[in-house]
Amino acid sequence: MTDPATRPHGPARRLPTMKDVADHLGVSRQLVSLVLRGADGPSAESRERILAAARELGYRPNASARLLRQSSTRTLGIAFSLGNAFQVKVVERLIAAAGERGYRMALAPINAGRGTDEAVGSLMEQRVEALAVFNPEPGSEALAAARGVVPVLQLGEWSADAMQDTVHVDEATGLRLAVEHLVGLGHEAIAFVGGRGEEPGPARARAYEDAMRQAGLGERIDVVPSDLGEEEGAEAARTVLARAVRPTALVCVSDHAAAGVLAVLARAGVAVPGEISVVGFDDSRIAALSFHDLTSVHQDVDATVEAALGVLLERLRVGGGPVAADGADGVDSEGGGARVIATPAHLVVRGSTGPAPSRG
Repeated sequence: MTDPATRPHGPARRLPTMKDVADHLGVSRQLVSLVLRGADGPSAESRERILAAARELGYRPNASARLLRQSSTRTLGIAFSLGNAFQVKVVERLIAAAGERGYRMALAPINAGRGTDEAVGSLMEQRVEALAVFNPEPGSEALAAARGVVPVLQLGEWSADAMQDTVHVDEATGLRLAVEHLVGLGHEAIAFVGGRGEEPGPARARAYEDAMRQAGLGERIDVVPSDLGEEEGAEAARTVLARAVRPTALVCVSDHAAAGVLAVLARAGVAVPGEISVVGFDDSRIAALSFHDLTSVHQDVDATVEAALGVLLERLRVGGGPVAADGADGVDSEGGGARVIATPAHLVVRGSTGPAPSRG
């Protein structure tokens, strides 16, 4: 008698093929192949119909067979931090968007025990055709070597290298909107929690300082050192609470840092926003949690994904040639200058900000 644990539950379901997708729509297999490979030629309408049919039928490309037939891996890589809610959301959306264009994503998390070199090295071992890296460590040898082999995109911070493609949030606008919102509520003693560590912390601190000057509050600039994490934000909040005179509002370098600030203020019995208003940066899921209800500068995940994928695929289309050193914004048919794209930012107002308390 067959062991119940190994008894089959019926015939295995046959996985749909490109031919099945073509027959379902009444189009040629060649057209389906072009769309699923992301090749040029098919119209936007054909792409939409074929991709929708492929999803409906549950079509999945046979990656192993495809790699045996072609030298191209159709693989893009991304190195990111699992501890950063915004980066994780970008990766989730990027996997789907790349799949719709016939590419798969190879993932390389970065954490305290695994830096940029290790992450980039693992991606290159997977034969990625292009890669994106969030906030890479300065001087990464593996990243420098990768730039000589495949197109590389930097995410999460501006690059000082005029030859480096970069996609980054417009933090200057985001911080200006945060400061203007608080000024409109009557705040003048507005401090910034951040500025410590590697980018984007210092860049956001500079954007805050510029925003304060634009608001006529240059003499009230107040940077409380912190990195991007929860514990660093908590440490900064304790520093603020130890002061004889506290700011009435805190603009934080990230939602993670703001979460640490909110936790310390709550334990100390400091009312938010009654005594101190708090603003985060990223508008990640952390900000929207009911017990945070955090006003935050919104980074557009979809805009980041589309810009990043657009740059990488354009580089591949033109052969991934060396980027001109003129720092021009744009990709031309010869490979062009470096792409430097600022994605839009706006302020999402929630319950963590309110009118400045009376000091009388």
